[in-house]
Amino acid sequence: MFPGTHAATTPDKPAVIMGGSGETLTFRELEEGSARLANYFRAAGLREGDVVALVSDNTPRVYEVYWAAQRSGLYVTAVNHHLSAPETAYIVRDCGAKALVVSAGVAGLAAAVEEHVEVPVRLAFGGEIPGAAGYADYDSELAGVSAEPPAEQPRGADMLYSSGTTGRPKGIKPALPGRRVDEPGDTYQALFGPMYGFDTDTVYLSPAPLYHAAPLRFSATVQALGGTVVVMERFDPEQALRLIERHSVTHSQWVPTMFVRMLKLSEKVRSAHDLSSLRVAIHAAAPCPVEVKQAMIDWWGPVLHEYYAATEAIGITFIDSAQWLDRPGSVGRAGLGTIRVCDDEGTELGAGEVGTVYFERETRPFEYHNDPGRTLAAQHPDRENWTTTGDLGFLDDDGFLFLTDRKAFTIISGGVNIYPQEVEDALALHPKVLDVAVIGVPDEEMGEQVKAVVQAMDGIATGPELERELIEFVRGRIAHYKAPASVDFTDFLPRTPTGKLVKRELRDRYV
Repeated sequence: MFPGTHAATTPDKPAVIMGGSGETLTFRELEEGSARLANYFRAAGLREGDVVALVSDNTPRVYEVYWAAQRSGLYVTAVNHHLSAPETAYIVRDCGAKALVVSAGVAGLAAAVEEHVEVPVRLAFGGEIPGAAGYADYDSELAGVSAEPPAEQPRGADMLYSSGTTGRPKGIKPALPGRRVDEPGDTYQALFGPMYGFDTDTVYLSPAPLYHAAPLRFSATVQALGGTVVVMERFDPEQALRLIERHSVTHSQWVPTMFVRMLKLSEKVRSAHDLSSLRVAIHAAAPCPVEVKQAMIDWWGPVLHEYYAATEAIGITFIDSAQWLDRPGSVGRAGLGTIRVCDDEGTELGAGEVGTVYFERETRPFEYHNDPGRTLAAQHPDRENWTTTGDLGFLDDDGFLFLTDRKAFTIISGGVNIYPQEVEDALALHPKVLDVAVIGVPDEEMGEQVKAVVQAMDGIATGPELERELIEFVRGRIAHYKAPASVDFTDFLPRTPTGKLVKRELRDRYV
């Protein structure tokens, strides 16, 4: 399905509601706005397979640009607006953008990027971009463009970039679907619609940045199926609870750091909001500590649903609350693709053995744009259609997957593998810890030693006493050899807004 379907039947129904401002975009407005932009792109010379780059904060216009590309056979590359100007410019150049659309909400970045890129079509919405004369005004340019749907509407795709937690962001380019935008065959609609019960009655809360794969794809899927998306301008734990109550939210999607922030609200604040409308709370994007997930189920009930996937769409697993309570820590069984766990030589391992997690598909589902070397590195040594993003884990006897960490993050101390995720999970709910990252640092005797880098809660005194307390806390929960040898304290940990630790930045401080 397609938002245009619902524009014909429920034109005044909100497709988007902004959580803070209350600004609304109806299905009719979404249909007309995306059709105008699609016609504009066509008149400007963009053709099927070209790329539109989008640099924006969370606003309703994101969906106009997204659906304009989707109904024009174009790729849309939504760029992380927290990147620096050179990093943003790199992505705009690397994706080969023929059009660049920016928001006045990120005017400083938009102005700085303009100096580093040559893109034929440049549009800015929401106001002027001071110091950047190259952007045409979005509303003025589209004012005289027809809102009639284009005669040809081949389905486009997104071409998103990895978060770059272990290196430079990589462009993930799938093949275009080869069908019209209003024809069946969309994977997200077919897979997640029935799985989570998305339909015209859905009210979906999206608290994360829309440049990220899951918020963008899931909220667009809800719109395609006729539901309403409530978008937070930025995540705030108490506001999220207020929005669930105010809009009778039925579905939502989170990352584990959001759960931690909500759990650390006072009991008075947590119990002040009616969350009874919430039927499905999805989480993904980063590992969720067992204690955190158990606490969320205790609070919200058995509405938590987890999936494990990647922007590369190599495969997916699913697990609901009941299954997870039977197997705490699992991310589920395969729902798309077949899971293969292999050692460093590519030999498939048995149940309970930790190795690299591959998904087997009929064909390789993606390639890294302009980077055949990384595409090859993501493949199994002997099987092109087995691909990985570098995660480590194991399967149990029933095919449930348990993740241990990213291969790139593994600490090898005295010849023994230590997975930082396990140590981070042990510290996540300590009452004095706001955030934590664990890395390996050089050690003359052991090769590497475990170091925890902790952001303490506001008002907590840091120093040797707290360091000893945290180390003993970990020793009481997991094997002593895995506990940090030292703890450093920081005012800030580098995370993407979707919750992933950017460990390469931490490693650069120490290694």
